[in-house]
Amino acid sequence: MSENTENQQDGRIVQINIEEQMKTAYIDYSMSVIVGRALPDVRDGLKPVHRRVLFGMNELGNNSNKPYKKSARIVGEVMGKFHPHGDASIYDTIVRMAQPWSLRYILVDGQGNFGSVDGDMPAAMRYTEIRLQKVAEAMLEDIDKETVDFTLNFDDTLEEPTVLPTRIPNLLVNGASGIAVGMATNIMPHNLSEVVDGAIAYIDNRDITIEELIKHVKAPDFPTGGIIYGYEGVKQGFETGRGRVVVRGKINVETTKAGRERLVIYELPYQINKAALHQKIAQLADDKIIEGISEARDESDRDGMRLVIDLKREAIANVVINQLYKYSELQTSYGINNVALVKGRPRVLNLKDLLAEFVDFRHEVVVRRTRFDLRKAEEKAHILQGYLIALDHLDEVIALIRNSRTPEEAKEGLMSSFELTDIQAKAILELRLQRLTGMERDKIKEEYDEVMKLIGHLKDILSDEGLRFKIIKDELEDVKKRFGDERKTEIQYLASEMRMEDIIAEEDVVITISHLGYIKRTSAYDYRQQKRGGRGALGGKTREEDYIEHLFVASTHHTMLFFTEKGRCYWLKVYEIPEGEKSGKGRAIQNLINLPTDDKIRAIIDIKDLSDKDFISNHYIVLCTANGIIKKTLLEEFSRPRQNGVNAITINEGDQLLEAKLTNGNSEIMMAIKSGRAIRFPENTVRDTGRGAIGVRGIEVDNDKDEVVGMICVNKEDAARTVLVVSEKGFGKRTDIEEYRITNRGGKGVKTINITEKTGSLIAILDVTEKDDLMITCKSGITIRMAVADIREAGRATQGVRLIRLDDTDEIAAVARLDEQEEEAAEAVEGAEGVDGEQAPQNDTQDPGAADAPAGDDENPVE
Repeated sequence: MSENTENQQDGRIVQINIEEQMKTAYIDYSMSVIVGRALPDVRDGLKPVHRRVLFGMNELGNNSNKPYKKSARIVGEVMGKFHPHGDASIYDTIVRMAQPWSLRYILVDGQGNFGSVDGDMPAAMRYTEIRLQKVAEAMLEDIDKETVDFTLNFDDTLEEPTVLPTRIPNLLVNGASGIAVGMATNIMPHNLSEVVDGAIAYIDNRDITIEELIKHVKAPDFPTGGIIYGYEGVKQGFETGRGRVVVRGKINVETTKAGRERLVIYELPYQINKAALHQKIAQLADDKIIEGISEARDESDRDGMRLVIDLKREAIANVVINQLYKYSELQTSYGINNVALVKGRPRVLNLKDLLAEFVDFRHEVVVRRTRFDLRKAEEKAHILQGYLIALDHLDEVIALIRNSRTPEEAKEGLMSSFELTDIQAKAILELRLQRLTGMERDKIKEEYDEVMKLIGHLKDILSDEGLRFKIIKDELEDVKKRFGDERKTEIQYLASEMRMEDIIAEEDVVITISHLGYIKRTSAYDYRQQKRGGRGALGGKTREEDYIEHLFVASTHHTMLFFTEKGRCYWLKVYEIPEGEKSGKGRAIQNLINLPTDDKIRAIIDIKDLSDKDFISNHYIVLCTANGIIKKTLLEEFSRPRQNGVNAITINEGDQLLEAKLTNGNSEIMMAIKSGRAIRFPENTVRDTGRGAIGVRGIEVDNDKDEVVGMICVNKEDAARTVLVVSEKGFGKRTDIEEYRITNRGGKGVKTINITEKTGSLIAILDVTEKDDLMITCKSGITIRMAVADIREAGRATQGVRLIRLDDTDEIAAVARLDEQEEEAAEAVEGAEGVDGEQAPQNDTQDPGAADAPAGDDENPVE
């Protein structure tokens, strides 16, 4: 049951429900706080006290090009005329607007002690002096042109603006924070150049998405710099008006002359007290929460912030840095809560809303300013028109005035005789005699013509919305040119939210893996094309027992599938492979993927996009082993990367995975063995099985002294491809694929190269076209690039021609094919000759008649 209270008024007693009375009174109070104290206006980004201070300074002529005035003078002016809430609140507002660590773009130019980032109090208002900053003047520009509404002040004796006609998007640029009744606001500061670019992008396209706007307004930009750690909360704040931003201080690691490390904090998160942070770090060290710190001291001076932390000799800098972020305010989070007053009502706004409200307000200001200028121009033209009429009838006007007894009689006479208005007649009567000369008349005519031209332009603006928005864009560009600057706060993406493809340039790179497992990527431009038979260029510094084993070209945005000799598959993005010099060793692959020390990379497949469902469900991985086993598995089975890899094939004891190829299911497979035999059979004779299967026999191998050296998968319709075979001693040749008849899977195959002591065993088999290039790597580390077209075709039974001149102790380790696209990426400087200029004759090592020797019975399976 509600209580009643009595209210006596004019001798009457009025019954009032106390619940309703309290509700009404509280709502009135809360709205007063919301509108009149705590929340900024979306248009100029100011609360009433800020607006009154800036307006009061402007009214006093306290501009940036005038001398400073005592802060107490401004406080008195503002308190006495507009803000009767005590001098402390007004001076605190002035102080904050003058602190470069509080506002991204300070609005008050202060002289004297305005506090410090250590939390020191400012000097009393009688000691400090202030004047407006140029940025603040841009917020007050055109205020005298009826661009904004004015309202009566607290005692109804003066007028004050309800909003400033700002050219600066101040709410986004400087942010705002405040606690009202039942709600709060916390808007982060941003970079002026970025916000202007965002506003212009919105003007150009009203349907622009927030995702597109984020390309312009990237993230908050704090006056104290720091690092925004993680972007998801920032993006959420832009999209919904509510989010969370984590900011870290910036730290450098320095090494003293004594060889010890120390940390130097030179930028702090926004609104963090440096002295309190220093004390906190010292406390953490004393309490042994962070054990690597020996001393913390503040070496900051007028040149900048420098909070130095000396580390103990055994301390690891990165560990201490992470502990500082965890236990101190060196890492701080801020809640984004974009609440502002829109048409007098509080509203949560996303990035697009904030920009739209500012642009709409600027449009209103431009319209009102243009109407004011038009009215003034028309008034001036009206008077000038009267002057011209008077000058055209000068003698009559003078006579009329001389014969009039009073000014009022003269005015009436002018109005009746020449059809002038009251305003024109008054202006003529006040006209100075010097303006009656002929020269002055010409000036009046010129002035009238200029005013009429201006009137035409102003009317065009009022009738053309496109012209108005062009004016807004031009004024914004001017603001950016005058006040814009670079970002102070860096953005650091978390691994979980970062799409590295967006920030890594897409380019083709050469990837090399050495025999001992060192991997690196190098720009494809570092390799020079060389003629067949040249000495070759150094392709990688390796240890004496090491050599380059895998070499291929891929895009930085692609995913590499690594298959090991034990039948495991691992994943790695190409951009994750460390970049190295062409002559560098590279990095141990065990540092990049969880590869056991007793396992080794045997094959690599380059996949453009593992998320392409259509591609992965219509392509296969074909695997072969050294003992001649072959297996086919759908690519989709390898489309979900796992940190520890997956089984790709079950390997029998004494066997190992040798090769992996990507196919479309309709290829022909060729396998070659060390002794010089090769087999050709259709891919569809191998049914696809799961990752854990063993596979089926592809070619018969004498396990005691022979093994498979390679496998190729050629599309049936690709008639331009030929089969290239290369031997250990540097011999090679191309043969038409049709010379290898199709047989059943699992047979012995046919001769593919004539193996002699001079050629050495077969080392590689590849499918090539005349447009391709080869990159041949030797065990000594020498790499040579040559055109496939330079290698002539020959029959299966021949031993081929010398491809590369080798030392007696050297052998070929790997042969990689570059297709036409990869060649363009790898095309380098001129110099197509070998390093030492040596060239081998086309057939300098070929046995007489070997190329033309009859095939004999090698079409039949070799025993």
